[in-house]
Amino acid sequence: MKGRRLADWAALPALAFTGACFAVPLSVMIVYSLWRRVGGRIRADWTLANYAEFFAKDYLVGALVNSLEVTAITTVISVALAYPLAYVLAYRVPARWQRLALIMAILPFWTSYVIRSYAWLLVLSPNGVLNAMLLAAGVIDQPLAMANQRGATVLGFVHFFTMLLTLTIFANLVQIKPSYRLAANDLGASAWQAFVRITLPLSLPGVMVGAFLTFVVAIGDYITPQILGGSKELLLPQVIMLQVMRRADLPMASAMSVVLMAVVSVIFLAFARHLKMERV
Repeated sequence: MKGRRLADWAALPALAFTGACFAVPLSVMIVYSLWRRVGGRIRADWTLANYAEFFAKDYLVGALVNSLEVTAITTVISVALAYPLAYVLAYRVPARWQRLALIMAILPFWTSYVIRSYAWLLVLSPNGVLNAMLLAAGVIDQPLAMANQRGATVLGFVHFFTMLLTLTIFANLVQIKPSYRLAANDLGASAWQAFVRITLPLSLPGVMVGAFLTFVVAIGDYITPQILGGSKELLLPQVIMLQVMRRADLPMASAMSVVLMAVVSVIFLAFARHLKMERV
């Protein structure tokens, strides 16, 4: 009993931090989403008008659809690139070199997120490195339009999230007991059969965790779409910032944020059964 009380008291700082930094701001945002901005002032008129306006305007719903599409494409490509890399790190790199290889893999995290985005902009811009190389090689006659569009945003996202997914998948792969694969080989399974029937199913929790983290962070990201995507195809975080910075319409921005959180919650429920990293 005494130990339980001590554990309860020890949890209070974490609960207070969660309440102050998550529960309270979320509650304020939900309340604001039910108010209205009228004549330059925010009025406490309890209404669902902001949500009705959001779903009534095609360009706002289109921004949400754009966010979902970009995030889904980013997640799929990142998983496809990260899994082979994680597999090589876990099973092909000698144990004494794995730590160094992991450090090399997470080097992109040591650079500012904003700096990485601007670096890709310098590479992809009409006067950037990539166009200069293609022009010098005679591959193209005029610069290609690679920046300020969806592909640039996806590329910036993939560069970051491939490393994040690699870490989560690697953490799951190294927990799989080698005896499972050895037993499969003894029973006559080929390397491919052992991978498909043993390694892949047992590593899916790591894939799901990484995919969910990628989805959550990417769908709410503002910096990369703003720098690399430009304003030709707005994502929902960009539209939310426009409501705050240009219109000062906090209730509408709050309603959009609540919609975005609802989408993330639905995705979480879809992933919930797989979001466990169990020792196998």
